[in-house]
Amino acid sequence: MNGKLTFKTLHPHKLVDDVVNQLQHKISTGEIRPGDKIPPEPELMELFGVGRSTIREAIRVLVHAGLLEKKQGYGTYLKASPVIQEPLTHRLHRAELIEVFEARKMLELEISRLAAQRRDEDDLQNMRTHLEARNFALRQNDRELYAKSDIEFHMAIAIASKNGVIIDLFRTFSHVLSNAMNKLNQEYSSHDPQSYYHEQLYEAIKRQDSELALKWTLLILEGTIAEL
Repeated sequence: MNGKLTFKTLHPHKLVDDVVNQLQHKISTGEIRPGDKIPPEPELMELFGVGRSTIREAIRVLVHAGLLEKKQGYGTYLKASPVIQEPLTHRLHRAELIEVFEARKMLELEISRLAAQRRDEDDLQNMRTHLEARNFALRQNDRELYAKSDIEFHMAIAIASKNGVIIDLFRTFSHVLSNAMNKLNQEYSSHDPQSYYHEQLYEAIKRQDSELALKWTLLILEGTIAEL
């Protein structure tokens, strides 16, 4: 490790998740390197301002995730070849919302490009159905249906990519983000549904124009990230 570790002040709720997230961020960015010893419990308690049980549970999570290992009598170390073994959903639930959306942005841009190239008539019908449901929900001010149909529209685009790994990844991201999207959609005074952008995205995929599909997807995602 280079120098002394510093951490952000924690929120009173989800203390374990906060500790895990900050430690994992140090690991991901290389501030804690493979083979490095993690500070002992008393030091971590002081750094984070939390109790021993919180620190122990956070370390347990990272050990279970396959990143840290405990060496009896020596302490806890970052594995020499750390590989995350925990389910992706667990990792995403712990992450900052903006981080999840930034990762989704990278994934969804490729999804749109592939969907424009590979979509078939069934895919287009599926997209159109969910887009119509989305528009109907907006007219009826049905926020629950709007959130559901919006996610299903983007899921239909992922299915059109014809890439099973990408489809499963996007489904996982969408599941994790659904609660956040529902909360965001509760305030129509500040939330922009971006209906025009969604219509243009559909038309671009229909015309198999990858560049335009990327353009409209980027506008949709940047708008959502800006709201967050």
